[in-house]
Amino acid sequence: LGGGSGGRYYADGEDAIHVVPDSRNLPTEFTEARFPFLVERLGLAVDSGGPGQFRGGLGYDKHIRMLKAGSFMSIADRSILACWGVRGGLAGQPFSVVVDAGGPAEREVDALADGEPVKAGEVIRIRTTGGGGWGDPLDRAVDAVVRDVRWGKVSVAGARRDYGVVLAEDGTADQAGTADLRAALRAARPEVRPFFDRGPGYATLSGGARYADVDLL
Repeated sequence: LGGGSGGRYYADGEDAIHVVPDSRNLPTEFTEARFPFLVERLGLAVDSGGPGQFRGGLGYDKHIRMLKAGSFMSIADRSILACWGVRGGLAGQPFSVVVDAGGPAEREVDALADGEPVKAGEVIRIRTTGGGGWGDPLDRAVDAVVRDVRWGKVSVAGARRDYGVVLAEDGTADQAGTADLRAALRAARPEVRPFFDRGPGYATLSGGARYADVDLL
């Protein structure tokens, strides 16, 4: 499964691109015929692209229901360190695998896992990495955010949280509310903002630091 590419200085990143050489993104019909599971959902992972003036591309959201008990292997990176945001853009969402999401046996599986047991009826939820954003998300065109929400790429909550865009009940932008929220979000920011945003997972590897000295360009 592919992930999102990074936003660029002139355009958003591409969604769910497959860049692994000598490998295949197999069709649902083929895998269901060969293995004892059903693919219940295969789409784009909402809010997975890193917020930015130009948004990072989205990763996949794939749900697999096991028809028989078995085990699976996960081989992926970017599960702790997300794809970086650049020049004020924020990192994309990292890779994750969750078994029985929302159920009594919900558990997150490491991105590198071998022989992970699953029971018949359990659902494996895979969300691949989103690309990092480029530029300040509060500078993103309001119409672009409205479009992303309409297309299901950004949630209403994500539009407000990440882009400072307030939506009316009919899905249009509340221009006055957006201007006020963006001003408040800018005022609440720390004075020092790194050029690279490595995502919240960086702190787990750095002893709590949000960024490295080299990130301050």
